[in-house]
Amino acid sequence: MRFGAVITDAEGLRLTPDEKALFKEINPFGFILFARNIESADQTRALCEDFREAVGRNCLITVDQEGGRVQRLRAPLAREWMPPLDHVARAGDQAERAMYLRYRLIAQELLALGIDSNCAPMVDLARAETHAFLKNRCYASDPMQVSAIGRAVANGHLDGGVLPVVKHMPGHGLSTLDSHHDLPHVDLSLEALEDADFAPFRALNDLPMGMTAHLVYDQIDPRPATISAGMMTLIRDRIGFDGLIMTDDITMKALQGTPAELARRALDAGCDVALHCNGTFEERALVLEAAGEMSDAAQARADRALATRQPPQELDIQAAEAELSALMGGQVYAG
Repeated sequence: MRFGAVITDAEGLRLTPDEKALFKEINPFGFILFARNIESADQTRALCEDFREAVGRNCLITVDQEGGRVQRLRAPLAREWMPPLDHVARAGDQAERAMYLRYRLIAQELLALGIDSNCAPMVDLARAETHAFLKNRCYASDPMQVSAIGRAVANGHLDGGVLPVVKHMPGHGLSTLDSHHDLPHVDLSLEALEDADFAPFRALNDLPMGMTAHLVYDQIDPRPATISAGMMTLIRDRIGFDGLIMTDDITMKALQGTPAELARRALDAGCDVALHCNGTFEERALVLEAAGEMSDAAQARADRALATRQPPQELDIQAAEAELSALMGGQVYAG
């Protein structure tokens, strides 16, 4: 079955008849949840069932549950994680194990609600100039440490039956602007980026899914990475990532154009799937129509990504919580 080249969302807590009809007709690759879609465990499971019934298959459902400042699921439905992610590296040699446990517990929470993907790990490098919207979501500033923690985060997801989405390719840490509102520019050479921002993505290039960054690398290409064929080639060839590439949200203000236009431009540049969030029903329909079906290459990557979903390994939740608390020297979540 050929998928529509879009991951999209829903307006509320359950699908409307119009949404069900649209999704049945277009068959989006998957769906994403936001806080407005989440009220209770039973309701969230029912909404996930709505999505899967509409497309007639066990489609991917993802969310932004980074385990730090960005969390769509909140207490009492999920743990409220602390400290911010930029503090985790302070655990030193124990950081990888601590992050594995944090995300293994997150995966358990997500899968229990019918959510089988998460937009993490985020392996952007933190710098002194990194914009505040991103900085305390970063794991560290050293590429090797970020790579190791990112691998632990990915393994925590996979062992919990949840597909990780590595982001923001090929690196967002140099951004001094918030791409939700403005278009950031980076003025480093390809050689400098190879040894720094690109390195964690190269180390994790075997992961099943990745997300683009909405920023311009001025010395490489004048277009934002999400809609740049040159940057997509770089991600594929120099970074070596052959998983499914989804855009960051195409409604973010870093990109100029209608969502339908941007979806088409991103796919033409080499992205496999356009991520469209927070639009009206009419806008969502236009994006789905403009995107159309996946290319042959994108469909093959989508099939490979979905095939990596495995039943979760057995988890002793109390033991995992106790070990994580000990590694981090105290309480690590509320709720």
